Amino acid sequence: MPSGEQTNVLNIPSFILQEKEQLAIYGRSGSGKSTFLNVVSGILKPDSGSVIVNNTDITKLDESHRDKFRAQNFGFVFQTFNLLQGFTALENVLLGMTFAGKPNKSFASEMLEYVGLKNKLKNKPAELSVGEQQRVAIARAIVNNPKIILADEPTANLDAKNSENVIELIKKVCDEKNISLVLVSHDKDVIGRFGRVVEFESLNKN
Repeated sequence: MPSGEQTNVLNIPSFILQEKEQLAIYGRSGSGKSTFLNVVSGILKPDSGSVIVNNTDITKLDESHRDKFRAQNFGFVFQTFNLLQGFTALENVLLGMTFAGKPNKSFASEMLEYVGLKNKLKNKPAELSVGEQQRVAIARAIVNNPKIILADEPTANLDAKNSENVIELIKKVCDEKNISLVLVSHDKDVIGRFGRVVEFESLNKN
């Protein structure tokens, strides 16, 4: 796994996610959970080992092919939403489609309606509540029909009510669209909504 000058950040002997599975990973802040997601998705390349997704070992792909594979197979939901402030909700979702090489305005609109933002397509992030911004991010995550959604502390900037709504929405979306889900969090209330929970420290043998 990615290493610093003297010590390894991660040492994960084995990790398996089944098709359509919804998994929560619990661990303290700063324990390496985000780094783990970056390795799984090919943003970071491990020093050794394999990362096999849909029968493809992404560690053997060059950077441009890893980028393309990631855009076509992964959706991301972040705690900071990562929306472009100068663009509307619809434009933010369309940008997500552009990276995968298949922008489709009609389908982008449909996905925003699917997450409950039918009347917010032309709104920019500053004109949306934090809960609505995260819904835009969820629409962007699913618009390319990914195999896996990686959710990195997706409720960290939300209040309790919005947190509950967002988690239920993510789980519902993945269930209905047959998308596997890996969600990492240090919030026990969030983790408690999942049937399978893994302690990050039990994965990371560093």
